[in-house]
Amino acid sequence: MIVVNTEFIPGKRIVEIKGLVQGNTVRAKHVGKDIAAGLKNIVGGELKGYTELLVESRREALSRMLAQAQELGANAVVNVRFATSSITSGAAELYVYGTAVVVEDEDEVQAPETQS
Repeated sequence: MIVVNTEFIPGKRIVEIKGLVQGNTVRAKHVGKDIAAGLKNIVGGELKGYTELLVESRREALSRMLAQAQELGANAVVNVRFATSSITSGAAELYVYGTAVVVEDEDEVQAPETQS
């Protein structure tokens, strides 16, 4: 499955639009990671626990979107976007969406239909 954040895929032609596909996940902070993050704020640096949480969340949301695209018979998703939002204190949603399409190589030429 081809996944891009552009409207077109170089060398490919969109032959069918299957529709909007989306995936999301809501994750809560872990108390242990929260304590470690609080300590890290004192000295500065990357909050690795939160980075891992976001990587995991993006992977899960993307997987759900791709499963939906496959169910529709798509072989690509174009114009992919990610969004986040706070759900409650300590929990956030990661949302991904795009347009499921069927693409083929630009050089593939379909044979013209013949009339009988």
